[in-house]
Amino acid sequence: MAISTGGGETPMSDINTTPLVDVMLVLLIIFLIAVPVAIQTIEKLEIPVFESVESKDKVENLLLTISTTDAAGRSAGEPGFEGAARSGECRVYFNNITPVTSEELYDQAFNRLDNIVTRAGGPEAIMAEPDLIPQVHIRGDVNAPWRCVAGAIYNVQAAGYPTVGFISNPVDPNG
Repeated sequence: MAISTGGGETPMSDINTTPLVDVMLVLLIIFLIAVPVAIQTIEKLEIPVFESVESKDKVENLLLTISTTDAAGRSAGEPGFEGAARSGECRVYFNNITPVTSEELYDQAFNRLDNIVTRAGGPEAIMAEPDLIPQVHIRGDVNAPWRCVAGAIYNVQAAGYPTVGFISNPVDPNG
């Protein structure tokens, strides 16, 4: 379809950009509305309670599971555990298996990092090869209060781990 303007009989071959601009403005408005909604829904992610097992992740990385006791004071893995309660006591599992206190977490994390640095040839050698620096991966229960997670982060960073990350959306073992 061509439109003729003026005295010439030559059709105009320029692209009409008005519909393109209209579509782009509509998409921009949709994204401006959708992004805040998507960010707010992230808080509602629920990480399911599961039996702790040894992870097949990189050996040097430290894996922590953080949960709380249920309303009756039972820990995850105990018979009758009904799920973490916000008012429960903090439970930290070193390498997803061994329950530890705050002091034990600091000591074990420090000793583990010290062994890794020594095995790598000292601080200079491990700093020269950043891929050798281990990380801490935290898997926190959705009902674990922030004080539990923050306490674990504080202890592992005080022990010398520079990088702390979070694991979310684990694969449901039931399907």
